[in-house]
Amino acid sequence: MADRLRARYGAAPWHLVLVTAAIVLAGWVALRLAEEATFGRMLLWFVGAAIAHDLVLFPVYASVDRGLRALVRGRVTLLNHLRLPALGSALLFLVYSPGILRLGETTHEAATGQDQRPYLMRWLLLSATLFLLSALTYLLRAHRNRAHPEPRSPKRGRS
Repeated sequence: MADRLRARYGAAPWHLVLVTAAIVLAGWVALRLAEEATFGRMLLWFVGAAIAHDLVLFPVYASVDRGLRALVRGRVTLLNHLRLPALGSALLFLVYSPGILRLGETTHEAATGQDQRPYLMRWLLLSATLFLLSALTYLLRAHRNRAHPEPRSPKRGRS
């Protein structure tokens, strides 16, 4: 039975269960949010974010990635060691941008009793740490590969 499902569906049965569960969860959340008074604004923000990502952000980071690939030519692992900390830093900025940019400073201080001054320095330190850890990982991997190179398989001739 599982083999027939895999042949028709194209993936393992657990994949179908997981995707179905995710769709059910998303539907439940949408129904819960529909009862909120601010549902219209949330929907507008969601659609706006999707459009901003697809029309603005995706072309920008795809172009940056293409430029980086041209610079590192063939050294894919180096590119991956740049991508990961850049993504982490960008996501941290996205989540904490109101604090980093000091937007709503008086509201934040009234709600928490703290100011927003440390956000920028903490984001910069976290970003630098992500890039440093990634660089150290790259150097360790490069050293290990130089010390113990993998044997190359002989090239086969055309028959």
